Amino acid sequence: MGGWRGGVESAWRSLLTALLVSAPAWAQETASPEESSAEASPSPAEPTLIAEALPVNPGTVTRPASTASPAAAPEEPTPKPKVEPLGESLSATEERATQREVRVFGRVFARARADERTDYARTLSIPSARVGVGASFKHLEAEVTGDLSSKNILKDAFVRLANEKKSLRLYAGQFKAPFLERTLESSWDLPLVSRGLVEDYLTETHQLGGRRLGLMGEVRLKGAWNLKVSGGLFEGSEDELGKRTSEDAAARVSVRPFKALTVGVSSYMVQVLEGVPRHAVAADALIKLGALHVSGEFVRGQLALGPFTAQLGLLSYELPISQEWALQPVAGVEALQLRGDVTGRGWTTVGGINILFSDFFKAQLQAERGLRPGDEVPATELSFQLATRF
Repeated sequence: MGGWRGGVESAWRSLLTALLVSAPAWAQETASPEESSAEASPSPAEPTLIAEALPVNPGTVTRPASTASPAAAPEEPTPKPKVEPLGESLSATEERATQREVRVFGRVFARARADERTDYARTLSIPSARVGVGASFKHLEAEVTGDLSSKNILKDAFVRLANEKKSLRLYAGQFKAPFLERTLESSWDLPLVSRGLVEDYLTETHQLGGRRLGLMGEVRLKGAWNLKVSGGLFEGSEDELGKRTSEDAAARVSVRPFKALTVGVSSYMVQVLEGVPRHAVAADALIKLGALHVSGEFVRGQLALGPFTAQLGLLSYELPISQEWALQPVAGVEALQLRGDVTGRGWTTVGGINILFSDFFKAQLQAERGLRPGDEVPATELSFQLATRF
């Protein structure tokens, strides 16, 4: 099993390298035939200068009325707004164009922290340095993303098939399992420096959700409150001995009864074919009222330590300063309770300000006060992060 896993990772690494090297040439080849023919021949709408075909009387100057002044500067094309890759947010690009398209994207996060738990010793890190290639066709999309700052370079590598109306979709490869809205949120769109206490504890420590190899189906019904149902089977995590366990299952159902409100329910089940020793169910809601975003999520389930519950809340508001600059105050709170033979609790509160420039740069200054697993008393952590994407 270990050899098979190593072979898969080696194949994905080779595929990522090949795609990154060939992306520019691929993008050039995929230009639509209509665009190429339009560049090769003049448009029939262009005016014909009659003066070129008829003699001109001496002393008479003929100037087409539509000819622009030489001093007039050509208009610059309006840049397209940036859209998050599919692997970061499976719902961020619901209405992607159907023509052939190849795109190269990337992002870099640079972070500095000072933690009271270590006497405010400062640490510098690059938590994310990702680059990827995506391709879109009429019924097929594919994406490969690597993170140069991670030990496991491969992050996303999957294909997505869809019918004509985009109401049925099938995912295959490595991508985010549909569980826990905080995990599914794009790290760029999330106004926090990190995903927080609950996501770290459930996904990173206890392996509930996250990025997995798997197969998933999705149904979208716009006429029924934008109903979306996703569910699939995913590769199990490794146990204490490093052995890969049997398959996990995950599912999510969400609706948007109003433009400003989205609600959803998601679930994750470990070793679904062997009795489900660990599981979790989450309910979430998101309210968007213009620049004000308010979200909340409640989670409960069973871990190896026993039953647990968790709560998450987040509020942000975007204050425009100019056409491109904006300030974004943010505040959040989280809580986690272990309720079995092993009892315990954790909590965090976070507040800060984000400085946004257009849609490709942000600076974040935040402070967190909380009691995390292993803490005897609450402690404070200060964070500053610069982020950009292309």
